[in-house]
Amino acid sequence: MRSFIKFADQLSTSMGKAFSWCIVILMGGTCYEVVMAYAFNAPTLWNFDFSLQMYGAIFMMAGAYTLSTEAHVRGDVIYRLFKPRTQGWIDLILYFVFFFPGVLALAFYGYEYASMAWKIKETSWNSPAQIQIYMAKSLIPLSGLLLIIQGISEVFRSIICIQTGHWPARMVVAEETEKILMRTTQDEDQKDVI
Repeated sequence: MRSFIKFADQLSTSMGKAFSWCIVILMGGTCYEVVMAYAFNAPTLWNFDFSLQMYGAIFMMAGAYTLSTEAHVRGDVIYRLFKPRTQGWIDLILYFVFFFPGVLALAFYGYEYASMAWKIKETSWNSPAQIQIYMAKSLIPLSGLLLIIQGISEVFRSIICIQTGHWPARMVVAEETEKILMRTTQDEDQKDVI
């Protein structure tokens, strides 16, 4: 189980980091559009669809990465008060009741949706540029597959927590600013005491 957790975390992290570069591409496209529209009075036809596809890629492909780093919004006001074993049982049940039905539907119906788009070589109807969007629609079932893999990893985490009473360690890619600031403040307070 632990080797699968490591594999899933590494896969999710690498895909998240790779697709995070879409933000740079999106920013470059937006800057280009602003310069063309306001400096040269020659707006592009393609930039709106391009930006939409980049944003969609970021949104779809960041799901598994966000799940692997526990960065999704979570209403854990009561949950965090429970013992780890209880949290493990809650997570295990909720993954099977809510998570897997949703991501399995995303992967299955997303595959049908993407395959139809490839079959007809679908283009965008949003702009006169008629950009091809069937390649971008392929990210829908791919993101579903990545979420399934990461979801299985989270189920294994829950099982390990139920057995041992402790959550397995996660790959730490980035810390929240709040945690960094709190640690820095605590370090400074300790120096002042000494």
